[in-house]
Amino acid sequence: MSSIIKEIREALAVLSIPEKAAFFPRFFKTGKGEYGEGDLFLGVTVPDQRSVAKEYYSKIQLNDLSVLLSSEYHEHRLTALFMLISKFEKTKDPAEKEEVIAFYLNHLPYVNNWDLVDSSCYKILGRYAFENQKDHLLRELSESEQMWHKRIAVVGTMHHVKKGSFSLTKELVTRNLKHPHDLMHKANGWLLREMGRKNEGELIAYLNQYYKEMPRICLRYAIEKIEESLRQDYLKGRV
Repeated sequence: MSSIIKEIREALAVLSIPEKAAFFPRFFKTGKGEYGEGDLFLGVTVPDQRSVAKEYYSKIQLNDLSVLLSSEYHEHRLTALFMLISKFEKTKDPAEKEEVIAFYLNHLPYVNNWDLVDSSCYKILGRYAFENQKDHLLRELSESEQMWHKRIAVVGTMHHVKKGSFSLTKELVTRNLKHPHDLMHKANGWLLREMGRKNEGELIAYLNQYYKEMPRICLRYAIEKIEESLRQDYLKGRV
């Protein structure tokens, strides 16, 4: 083990909170047959992980980051992703950005819970796809049989939404609108809601076409911020 990996692991271990270590496995559904089955937790809060990542991201190389991102401990993986985000955002070198993207795609098996996905995918892969006209990267993940890949694809379009581009979000939400897992229903609804915050007309037009087909939780997420009487109309099928 390299010295920097040892330092980072020790820094996180010092920040461990026993009560959090006991709570997180339940919160992230690590029981048998659940989506986070077998995941291990140190009990470190996200702000503390961000602080560690801020201290070390410029010092760690990708080969060591690979070791941390493949750890059995959830906080090691999330901290590694925070560092990867910083590396991607701070560099001006296109070759380094390409290297980060390749690294991220090669380590997708370890981006395997909703917080790991949601914290990283649109800041790295989504931004890259938008800025380099490579939306096929997200489309390909959307077609994967892996649920986390599908969630990376749709949440990855958050950067597009923030920039006022909605077509890919609508395409990928529609493709997996009836996915069996509620984590996809929530992700789809969340991205539709964010689209509506940027342009409510886009959301209303999409809802009018698809709301009767949507899983209930997806619809509830999507309409959370619209005017209450219209929200009730959608919930009661009156539109």
